[in-house]
Amino acid sequence: MGRTEPLIVKYKNKWYDLTEFAHKHPGGKNSLTGLHNKDMEERFDRAPGHSQAAQYLMKEYQVKPSAESADPDAKQQPNGYTLNGAKATVNGTTVTNGYKNGVKPPTSNGLHGKQASTVGNGEVTHLTDDSMEHLVDWSKPMVFQIHKLGDKYGEWVNKPVDRELRLFGPSWVENMTKTPWWIVPGFWIPAILYIIVQFGARDLAAGRGWTDPNQSFLTVDLYLHLVIGAFAWTLLEYSLHRWVFHLDPKSNRFLQTFHFLIHGQHHKVPFDPHRLVFPVPPAILLTTIFYQPVYYVFPYPRLTLAGGLIGYLIYDMIHYYLHYGSPAGGHLYHMKRYHYSHHFVHHDQGYGISSDLWDKLFGTRIILRKLKYLLKW
Repeated sequence: MGRTEPLIVKYKNKWYDLTEFAHKHPGGKNSLTGLHNKDMEERFDRAPGHSQAAQYLMKEYQVKPSAESADPDAKQQPNGYTLNGAKATVNGTTVTNGYKNGVKPPTSNGLHGKQASTVGNGEVTHLTDDSMEHLVDWSKPMVFQIHKLGDKYGEWVNKPVDRELRLFGPSWVENMTKTPWWIVPGFWIPAILYIIVQFGARDLAAGRGWTDPNQSFLTVDLYLHLVIGAFAWTLLEYSLHRWVFHLDPKSNRFLQTFHFLIHGQHHKVPFDPHRLVFPVPPAILLTTIFYQPVYYVFPYPRLTLAGGLIGYLIYDMIHYYLHYGSPAGGHLYHMKRYHYSHHFVHHDQGYGISSDLWDKLFGTRIILRKLKYLLKW
């Protein structure tokens, strides 16, 4: 890969380092072309679709001239900028929270080291700026802080940031919550093939009265049941995303923590590459649970299960690609724009990942704005 070209821009008299963000930009990196060291206010305001979530995310990349820094410990950058956000890279140097080694002063209770008033139970009652990240301490495990958010959780979780999230303290537990994308096909492709060959083909042969299970692979029936399973997955995908992953926890602190673990974290840190696919252990558990009704409904349940797992595998790979891939057109290009719209604009619509079929049928489809040019990532 070639060297990433620097992209530092000015907006409303503030400076932002968008170098590492450009390829993640929902509006495409080509819409940021030619803006380095320039004021982008006119182009930003002219482009429709910058939601409150997008403007909140923009704070992550704010920088300021080092001479203006009020913090003597702020790490100065070679180009004269010092970070004022959670994480960014300037001229190849990464710092966190605007402080050396990412460590903020011990007297602070917020993102930028500013004071916040607290009550006896540690809940923040007053913020010193318009960032909600004062409500939590990003240097500590997040799962044990969610309950402190109370009725602010719904707003906080839908205001995205671009930084590293730690859920649990012990490394061995934390590592189980992170999954590189290649783990999913590496585990599920052999598992699916094993189910088809060892069980599905044998079940079909027994049902048809054939003595040779290999004869199943020469019939349309085997592939038809796989397709049925894959199609059934698309409905399950939509249902889980809409009614489970986007359940409304209201002010129930247990449900808030549960929601954050299963999906809220993805909306809070949408660019974390290790939290885009489903970890294998809980996926096995869910497979076991959902197999029970499949067993009683379908004539060849293990073939249907294999088809459903194929659908799931396609879904998970598409989801990762929508965040980090660069589709140049067609269905995946449409779904990337569609999914980004779900993340940053319409949190209560656009639940389909692999397609928008069920969104159309259930009335939750997002109507995307027609563009005059092709977005490039």
